[in-house]
Parts: sequence; structure tokens; C-alpha cells
Amino acid sequence: MAEDQDLPEEQPEDSVDLDQAEEISPDLESLAQAGEDQEPEDQEKDSVDRELEIFQDLQRLQADFVNYRARVERDRGAERQAAIAEAIRAFLPALDDLTRAEAHGDMAEGTPMAAVAQKLKAAGEKFGLVSFGEKGEDFDPEIHDALVQNPSPDVTKPQVADVIEPGYKIQDRLLRPAKVAVFLPAE
Repeated sequence: MAEDQDLPEEQPEDSVDLDQAEEISPDLESLAQAGEDQEPEDQEKDSVDRELEIFQDLQRLQADFVNYRARVERDRGAERQAAIAEAIRAFLPALDDLTRAEAHGDMAEGTPMAAVAQKLKAAGEKFGLVSFGEKGEDFDPEIHDALVQNPSPDVTKPQVADVIEPGYKIQDRLLRPAKVAVFLPAE
């Protein structure tokens, strides 16, 4: 154990002995004095520059937040419209059946089924549901689904000959294209 006492103590690599600390401290003191030796105008200019930089950062953050909030509101509205469209799309077959029954005279005015049909149509209109597709209108492949095509000498451009199922829109969103028969120009 006597031998252990004669050996110098090992210091970790990260530690600094007192002699080295004395050599480093004059450098730190000289840097601090250099900062104090700066002219008051330079110090004031540096603080103004820092304040301006902080102010600009805050403005950017505020603009980012305003943009984020606007994007969230826009997305919320689009998601709401998509949910409404999906809910109404589920009721379209029932609405088609009621429309066919009404066209065939199966629902007399004042009957309970006529009242139900009227309520369903009113609910759809409340959300902006619009039916389209009429006999004689120009065929538009964007909104019409041609199930049958017949040549006709009476037309110069494709025209709806008959509506098999009406199409539906909510505002600009197409829920279902109209299923139609089309007259094509005869060659």
C-alpha cells in the first residue's frame, strides 16, 4: 500500500488541474474586459439588432399561426362537406325509389308515404342537394353516365334521350352521375 501512495493520482481526461485553470482564467478575463471595452454605441446597436431579430421572429410565428388557423378552418369545412355528402349518398337509393313511386302514381297526395318523400327531399335541399339530368339536354360525360347509345338523324351533337336515374350534386361536389340513354349524331 505504500507503493500506492507514492504514485501520482490519475485525473480523468475531462478534468483540469489548477495550473491549467490559472492559465485559462486570464483568457476569460481578457474576453470579459474586451466586452466592457466596447463602446456604448456598439453595445446599443447589438441590443437593437437582437431586439429587431426577436421582433421579426415573433412576426413570422404570428403569420405561421394565422396561416395554420386559416388552413384548419378550411379543412374543417371541407371535412364537414365530405361527411354530409357521404350521409346523403347513403339515402339516394331510397330517394330514387320514392321518386319512381311518385312518377308511377303510387303515392297519392296526402298519404303518409308522400309526406315522408317530401320530408326527405326537403332535408336534401337543406344541405344543397340538387338533382340533375333531363331529357333533351346536351350529354356531358363529366356528369352523365351513358348506359345506352343510339344513333339519331335528328341530333347534331350527343343529347340525353332518356333519364334512367337522375344525378345528384351538393354545391359543386358530384355525388352521383345521372344514368342516361344518349342519342348520337347519325353518320
